[in-house]
Amino acid sequence: MTSLPLAGIRVVEFSHMVMGPTCGLVLADLGAEVIKIEPPGKGDRTRYLTASGTGFFPAFSRNKKSVQLDTEDEADIETLKRLIDTADVVLENFRPGGLESKGLGYAALSARNPRLIYLSLKGYLPGPYENRTALDEVVQMQSGLAYMTGPPGRPLRAGAPVNDMMGGMFGAIAILAALRQRDVTGRGQHLQSGLFENAAFLVSTAMLQQAMTGKDPTPMPAGRRAWGVYDVFDTRDGQQIFVGVVTDRQWEIFRRELQEPALEDPAYATNTDRASRRETLIPLVQSLLVKHDVAAIEAMCERAGLPFSRIARPWDLFADPHLLASGGLLPVTLPDGRAGAVPALPVTFDGARLGVRHDLPKPGEHDEEILGPLRAARDAAE
Repeated sequence: MTSLPLAGIRVVEFSHMVMGPTCGLVLADLGAEVIKIEPPGKGDRTRYLTASGTGFFPAFSRNKKSVQLDTEDEADIETLKRLIDTADVVLENFRPGGLESKGLGYAALSARNPRLIYLSLKGYLPGPYENRTALDEVVQMQSGLAYMTGPPGRPLRAGAPVNDMMGGMFGAIAILAALRQRDVTGRGQHLQSGLFENAAFLVSTAMLQQAMTGKDPTPMPAGRRAWGVYDVFDTRDGQQIFVGVVTDRQWEIFRRELQEPALEDPAYATNTDRASRRETLIPLVQSLLVKHDVAAIEAMCERAGLPFSRIARPWDLFADPHLLASGGLLPVTLPDGRAGAVPALPVTFDGARLGVRHDLPKPGEHDEEILGPLRAARDAAE
């Protein structure tokens, strides 16, 4: 791709953790110049998280530039305002009112730069909850997502920061729409993306199922499946594999491939029949599949066009042949200096994946490039 879609767009990112950095990452991969504002010294504290936060910074920081400015220092605030005067977008995910108190809210900045698009990534959109502190786990509990994910009586958060990441993605979508609208109006606007509202969006199908049927949906692990075969099965070599048989045509193929007489029972003729008899069908299918190694079942499903996957762990993806062959893993240098890889955005443009233009930035790596001219102009004006 000779020119990326957002080439020429300048973004100033005030963010930490996941939600804001995800938004900035999407814009950066699409070609925007994303300038991450970090505090002096060691920089963003997200760089130094441990345990489940260890991967946050390297996952969301490629293709960005880093500058260090102290938002408690008047001279640095003036430099920051001059930087934002040159920007198309500001995005932030700090506590409500945090930037406004420093003269860095939308009203003050848009008065200087009317074309500025300003995105606030928050726990809640305006309403009774807007001043609460939110976390991905909080809104998963609050929205019912955790209720639907865990077994009955055991609400369970998803195994990834799904709301933080999707909230950042919705923020990026809003920015793209606002950029298009600015082409018409000539003016920017204040946008917000909410963590809780994102979680509500995720459970919309369960909400509508309850509204249409009048019955409360059962949590996913115990719920009645709409399909007869849609489960994880054990294999002869001690592996696990998910297999789905979701249409009557797929059932015919499945029966033909396994060549097991027990599957010829007319009680399993239609998907409706199979779904209503899962208590006998699933043990039957398990007893058949456990006779085969996982590779043999994979080959059968691949050949037959049936949906399947062995149960992988996230780190297994480093060696995934499809991701490796399709450009789905991007090279980055990890904070400890080792070579690493990170998943690319899941999109193509004319068949091409979006790549890495800038490795993970060091704290303040781009101070001279970006802030040098602004500080010289500030000093000259004083």
